[in-house]
Amino acid sequence: MTGDFNIRDSLWDSNFLFHFVHSDMLFDIADSFSIALFKLTENFPTRFSNNDQNSNSVLDLVFTRPLSVEFNCYHIHSDWRLMSDHVPITVNIPIRDEYIPTKQ
Repeated sequence: MTGDFNIRDSLWDSNFLFHFVHSDMLFDIADSFSIALFKLTENFPTRFSNNDQNSNSVLDLVFTRPLSVEFNCYHIHSDWRLMSDHVPITVNIPIRDEYIPTKQ
């Protein structure tokens, strides 16, 4: 699960000092699907402010299966942002070539 959740929180943005109940609710929903927030080791903004008085922030999050190596590979592409205020995030999902017999 990935997207722009529009929630600033100290749990995923070390430049933000507050924690909100909305984050807990988001974690509860993710937990019900057996997924968890994938945290990067370095704090990288995913939304860039057009206003000098507002700081860049982390609003776009990625939730993955914690124990699945194959689904825990994603990239933040800051160089692809062009005119957008958000950076694109791509997730690599391996697809196996498999024959599935069917009947009509």
